[in-house]
Amino acid sequence: MAKNILDFEKPIVELEAKLEEMRKFSGDLDIGKEIQKIEDKVRQLKETLYKDLTRWQRVQLARHPDRPFTLDYIYEMTSNFIELHGDRNYKDDKAIVGGLAQLDEYKIVIVGHQKGRDTKSNLFRNFGMPNPEGYRKALRLMKLAEKFNRPVVTLIDTPGAYPGVEAEERGQAEAIARNLFEMSRLKVPIIVVIIGEGASGGALGIGLGDRILMLENCWYSVISPESCSSILWRSWDYKEQAAEALKLTAPDLLEQEIVDRIIPEPMGGAHKNHKEAAAILKNALKEELSQLIKIKPEKLVETRREKFGKMGEFIE
Repeated sequence: MAKNILDFEKPIVELEAKLEEMRKFSGDLDIGKEIQKIEDKVRQLKETLYKDLTRWQRVQLARHPDRPFTLDYIYEMTSNFIELHGDRNYKDDKAIVGGLAQLDEYKIVIVGHQKGRDTKSNLFRNFGMPNPEGYRKALRLMKLAEKFNRPVVTLIDTPGAYPGVEAEERGQAEAIARNLFEMSRLKVPIIVVIIGEGASGGALGIGLGDRILMLENCWYSVISPESCSSILWRSWDYKEQAAEALKLTAPDLLEQEIVDRIIPEPMGGAHKNHKEAAAILKNALKEELSQLIKIKPEKLVETRREKFGKMGEFIE
């Protein structure tokens, strides 16, 4: 676990290591008060640190390799999950997963980006960067949801759509645009959740819905801080300034009315406790579904289009 410690978390890790060492000797020495003092200090430090994170620090948390991915949430939140494969046209894209599932009393179709945790699995999942067939698979599943009147839940976590020549040859831009068009008129509820990184059209390809939820330590933007820095400053060294300028965190996007709700995470981030993170998200999804399933399909589509049509309007 030590190899996955972020720089700004090191003071906490050092204190926790000291605390663990003291606990080992607590049976032989009367150091209960000292242990209590350090426990209080660790708790206060965590509360202060994670309350005042910079935008770049939240980007780092969103990319944490121990963070729960789509399949982690699916297995923790749902039952009777049946994964469906392929776009019925070219092949099965491993960077997008999805299928039928049961979220307590709700029968849903759930789709999301899937990353890997090591080199081998990341190569298998293409680092969470879908090809066109991934978006076409997602659309096939959403059309299936519409056919059987099941709400759709999409989980976004991608550094972007795959930018390779072969992806462009197979119609990457068209696949994303087609998804946006079809999702705008899908006659079942769609809940979108940003669970990690939400970069560019790669995220937006499964990101159009009735309700847009965003976990506390995520980012969602047209471009990554590093790419923005390389364009504006010809260097990646200004990624922190770029992150501040992009205003890509959950509070920023809630203020801009791009997302509708921020989902809190366990102290320190979702990677600290997968079960708790999934339980929090599950409760939020059930709250949203209980409201959306009451709305008539025609009204859903109308409201969804109005929602996205209003984005980007500013008054000076």
